[in-house]
Amino acid sequence: MSDANDHGVNPEKDLSASNLPGQRGQGGEEIRVQRGMFGANNGGDTSGYGGLVRSVRLPGPATRPYGGWFDEVADELEGALEEQGLLPENAIEKTVVDRDELTFHIEREHLVRVARTLRDDPALRFELCTGVSGVHFPNDKGRELHAVYHLRSITHNRLIRLEVSCPDSDPHIPSLFSVYPTNDWHERETYDFFGIVFDGHPALTRIMMPDDWQGFPQRKDYPLGGIPVEYKGAQIPAPDQRRSYS
Repeated sequence: MSDANDHGVNPEKDLSASNLPGQRGQGGEEIRVQRGMFGANNGGDTSGYGGLVRSVRLPGPATRPYGGWFDEVADELEGALEEQGLLPENAIEKTVVDRDELTFHIEREHLVRVARTLRDDPALRFELCTGVSGVHFPNDKGRELHAVYHLRSITHNRLIRLEVSCPDSDPHIPSLFSVYPTNDWHERETYDFFGIVFDGHPALTRIMMPDDWQGFPQRKDYPLGGIPVEYKGAQIPAPDQRRSYS
């Protein structure tokens, strides 16, 4: 950890500090302390923010009442899971309300059931999943990889998120293809860039990078430079020799 004597004041450690606006205080879980604008530690910081020190936090769980229709959605989801014989606290790790957005953090083994409940329950009706995004937090030990699903209810005009985490050592999350078929390509892209394996996906292959590409380019520990060009000598197969995804 840094203090004011070596790398400057961290305004989230010293709430009296006034060198930065927009202090978020002690809310949430701190996963690391970042120095400089981009957290670079292997060279000079030329951004002009070399003295910046700030906490990187994940939003903490919210307490009721959440406000607005958030309570209605949470109550209905928890009630629907109980009707299926699943205790809500076993499926929902935490409920987060941050920046006026509602996110349910789901245990990965219950992801498919929760998503199907959100889709099919008449009081919820989140019919559309607009995609899944990968996130890599190398310092979030035991849950370094996160998958974030954006769900929209056209019936009720509502938008929520589901977030699921898994460790680098076991990067497996159930596929939601059976619930939201449009996730087919989104899960393939997240696998391609972050290395999250979506169990049950019908054709989990790379979608952007070559099949033999080593590593996952959007992970935080992926090298940023000095990578040899890997396309030299590549050949495009004839149409009748290309892969089929169906």
